[in-house]
Amino acid sequence: MGTGALKLPPDSIGVPSLTRHISSQAMNTPLSYKDAGVDIDAGDALVERIKPLAKKTMREGVLAGIGGFGALFEVPKRYQEPVLVSGTDGVGTKLKLAFDWNMHDTVGIDLVAMSVNDVLVQGAEPLFFLDYFACGKLHVDTAAAVVGGIAKGCELSGCALIGGETAEMPGMYPEGEYDLAGFAVGAVEKSKILTGQNVQAGDVVLGLASAGVHSNGFSLVRKVIERAGESTPATLDGLPFKQAIMAPTRLYVKSVLSALAEHPIKALAHITGGGLLENIPRVLPEGLAAHLQKGSWPQTELFAWLQQTAGIDDFEMNRTFNNGIGMVVVIEAAHASACAETLRAQGEQVYTIGHIAPRGNGAAVVVA
Repeated sequence: MGTGALKLPPDSIGVPSLTRHISSQAMNTPLSYKDAGVDIDAGDALVERIKPLAKKTMREGVLAGIGGFGALFEVPKRYQEPVLVSGTDGVGTKLKLAFDWNMHDTVGIDLVAMSVNDVLVQGAEPLFFLDYFACGKLHVDTAAAVVGGIAKGCELSGCALIGGETAEMPGMYPEGEYDLAGFAVGAVEKSKILTGQNVQAGDVVLGLASAGVHSNGFSLVRKVIERAGESTPATLDGLPFKQAIMAPTRLYVKSVLSALAEHPIKALAHITGGGLLENIPRVLPEGLAAHLQKGSWPQTELFAWLQQTAGIDDFEMNRTFNNGIGMVVVIEAAHASACAETLRAQGEQVYTIGHIAPRGNGAAVVVA
């Protein structure tokens, strides 16, 4: 039968004997880490690609960055009573579209934004960022595109990319897929921490426009795209369809820090998972509610298409997506106009979207 050396002796049971013979051959062949699916050379090549990207993000306080076992950072001496504020997040199922559409250069910005915008909400200046990139097989070009986006996000936020981890784990992820996590640390003067405790009835709610869906609600976005099939629009809001969907999370750090330096902002809310309805209450004192005026900010073509195709109501839109507002500012009415002008001068689209009122027996956020 052509079995040659694999011919079984008469007293063999069959498969176990064959297995023993093959295993014996394999035992004579050296196995490397690369044979097991981990390419150390590719990892080294990626580190070399990352170093110049990370160098562009360096700032005061960095003592040691990429390449060491740990990254060292000294809190700038201009802080009198520095309090460290930390945040961590990922990109979520938006990555599935990045895989399907081969669009890897902006998800790193999403990763940075999800953490630095959260840190910012408590009045903190993001100081440094670390990332975690995990995959089954390391493709250097793809990983470099992702990390390039991370570095860009850090650069735009004024925070240093001082470390990270690339984990190649064969068998853990399907071919061509990866996962991301990010970690940001910021600092704020103890006396300037934003807690929302001073928010009062009559305060004004300003909304800063989002750049699109950002990085939340993509499980629904992907279902909507699946439902639309070949009838997806060619463009949305002046961008090719895929670019509009994948537009990275807006980084509010520099503009909001400028406003914080000039105006007595009482509270900030980063509108992520849970939308307007669940994020604004996180910064309101007990007994108060945010009353938002429907139509006080425009609905973009992107969100109109998502709502129409999904067939969902306004409540679900405001609970699932940022729905066009990525950051909320709460400030005393007397200072609202000047604060809005400062933010506009920094490039933000700002809308007066509501006010704070006693909650009574109603919801913490009312859109009407």
